[in-house]
Amino acid sequence: MNYISIKNNQTILLSDIPESNYEWFYDKNIDLVSGHPERHCVNYFGYKSGNNIKLICCIADDSTHEILISTCLVNKAHDLESFTNKLLCFEKFEREIHENFGINYIDHPWLKPVRYANNRFDKSQVIANYPFYSIDSEELHEVGVGPIHAGIIEPGHFRFICNGEQILHLEIQLGYQHRGIEQLFIKKKKLLQRATLAESIAGDTAVGHSVTFAHVWESLCNFQTSRDIEFSRTLALELERIAIHVGDLSGVCTDVAYQLGSSVFGRLRTPIINFLQEWGGNRLTKGLIRPGRNQFPFTSALAERLKQVLDIFEPEFNEMVEKLFSLPSALSRFERTGVVSNADALSIGAVGMAARMTNLNRDIRSSHPFSFYPDLNHQPILKRHGDVYSRVQIRREEVEQSISYIRKLISKIEPFIVQEEILKTPKPNSFCLSLVEGWRGEICHCALTDKNGELMFYKIKDPSFHNWLALALSVRNNEISDFPICNKSFNLSYSGHDL
Repeated sequence: MNYISIKNNQTILLSDIPESNYEWFYDKNIDLVSGHPERHCVNYFGYKSGNNIKLICCIADDSTHEILISTCLVNKAHDLESFTNKLLCFEKFEREIHENFGINYIDHPWLKPVRYANNRFDKSQVIANYPFYSIDSEELHEVGVGPIHAGIIEPGHFRFICNGEQILHLEIQLGYQHRGIEQLFIKKKKLLQRATLAESIAGDTAVGHSVTFAHVWESLCNFQTSRDIEFSRTLALELERIAIHVGDLSGVCTDVAYQLGSSVFGRLRTPIINFLQEWGGNRLTKGLIRPGRNQFPFTSALAERLKQVLDIFEPEFNEMVEKLFSLPSALSRFERTGVVSNADALSIGAVGMAARMTNLNRDIRSSHPFSFYPDLNHQPILKRHGDVYSRVQIRREEVEQSISYIRKLISKIEPFIVQEEILKTPKPNSFCLSLVEGWRGEICHCALTDKNGELMFYKIKDPSFHNWLALALSVRNNEISDFPICNKSFNLSYSGHDL
């Protein structure tokens, strides 16, 4: 058996990962995923190993809570068969490997750059010459949107091919703001610098990425967190989920011209993020999560204050969603708009809400549980139709679910424990993988250390990396005027993709 099975947040020696030839590596990973909807690729990447490239593939099995890790060594001068030719869910992973190292996949259907990293293999590939898909026809026309947008939004280009108002194809090109985040994790040596980087990966998921990094680092250092630390992290994750979901409900109301919903949901986000400022000093949770410590212990006074906030928030939220979900003009825009089928979600490897809207059960809180989620006995919220309405329903019901979890958590606060143990040097020659369910979906961080215990490679995957293709598929055969609501109903991250 040329792979090793690990659990979420487990550290192993690099030498414990069996190395195979590419033929076995190719056949085994395709076999692990093909015909197994309970399994999907959570990360697949390469790094330099001498004059060769070491490939590591990480397949999560949601039914057994295992992560199956395999590796092989390849020479960039050799052409390889692509996983993508068999399974589309690998397409972006292999495109990134090709972009970074020049490995040529002879049968990859979509082999073009992903991010335009500064250290990419072929610098003649520039974003200005991105090879967009096109169709030659006198009846069709192209519509370009971005990369600079009219609103306060990050840069990304959307290229539509339309027949009149009907969208036939959408291609989404990102990579305009590559910041080199992964390389900065190696360059910066202080833990505080790295923790600050983690909370800046995607600004709307500061808690999600900070918790993921903290779990990686603590595992590498063999540090056992106390219950109060994981209590605070779970609480912060669910508060972040509420804040973003409510803000997105405001956004979808804006896009269907429902001004009351836009205003009320926008206002309701405010007390949640204001409480986060009361707790940790920042409305966007910057500085709240740190490896190896409880930066801002949650007190009984904070619990009482949060209860007051939720007692006011909950009935107002319920009243507004009842109005929204009984409004025919809004429902007519939500229902059967921006549909992604279960088969397509499975094919592209969708995660988080983009998977659950099609009845594909992908939620790390239950499949690879962490922090306090085993105590909460989390049950994922699933819908079946894969449309804007399903995505809006999930947001509504997850807000309600998060409120119930928070009420349960603060009814019995974990007492603050002064940690006598300190974070040590990470274990040398090791590999660690951490999965966290952020509000958008599955976050994955992988870390590799060298013989001195120093970080030698750090790999980040935001759920948007999987789900941008779901947005592109959702708008096919829709009117181009439906694109804004489709886009907002996913609310994917540009910076989380570009890194």
